[in-house]
Amino acid sequence: MSADAAPTSDIVTAAVLVIGDEILSGRTKDKNIGWIADHCTAIGIQLREVRIVQDVEEDVVAAVNALRARYSYVFTTGGIGPTHDDITADCIAKAFGVGIDVDQRALDLLLPYYKASGREITPGRLRMARIPFGAELIENKVSVAPGFMLGNVITMAGVPNIMQAMLDAVTPILKTGKKMLSKAIDLNHPEGAISEIFRAHQALFPDVPMGSYPSQRDGKPVTQLVLRCTDNLRLEEAAAGLAEKLRERGLY
Repeated sequence: MSADAAPTSDIVTAAVLVIGDEILSGRTKDKNIGWIADHCTAIGIQLREVRIVQDVEEDVVAAVNALRARYSYVFTTGGIGPTHDDITADCIAKAFGVGIDVDQRALDLLLPYYKASGREITPGRLRMARIPFGAELIENKVSVAPGFMLGNVITMAGVPNIMQAMLDAVTPILKTGKKMLSKAIDLNHPEGAISEIFRAHQALFPDVPMGSYPSQRDGKPVTQLVLRCTDNLRLEEAAAGLAEKLRERGLY
């Protein structure tokens, strides 16, 4: 598995596809989306979309094909375990139009692991060695059963600590772009007090995404304005200009 891991001048984008009925039912609370988002930001990949789909083959296949056509990378989580409803590997294979079977590379990792732990090699456990044809394995330092990467789709476990290990393992071979930088302006005022200024300033800097995040502090409304850009000089210009306008109105 080889790729140019050096930063490029191009924007590199990604989507996260979370697969599992348990997420949609609320039984399991997702802990992976935020982790992947933070990780992508840190390495220079812009996370643009997140989808959550149920364990239905046609839904997973459709989502994989839609997202992989639109973004540089698709990170999937969930559905690569030993049970009948772990259908992600089969869905990835179908999305790419390739076969799937027990992969000798994965089997060579799993057999010694199970033998050392005294566990039986059941049909369910063998399911975790099924890898779509043409995919490369992603190391799993936590529980051995690998993830895999096929094309631009990175398939990882749903268990958070295993997903994190797989994400760390695959990162060195990912292409990355300029890192997204951010500046925050904290105000002791509600959003309504700054909305018109903020809207007008955003129009002057369409290349600098700006967001407003209201909350409460000591029972009083406060707002944090966050500006983001890959160009530090442009970001500083936009932030300084906004701060000056707010000062002129006595809001900062």
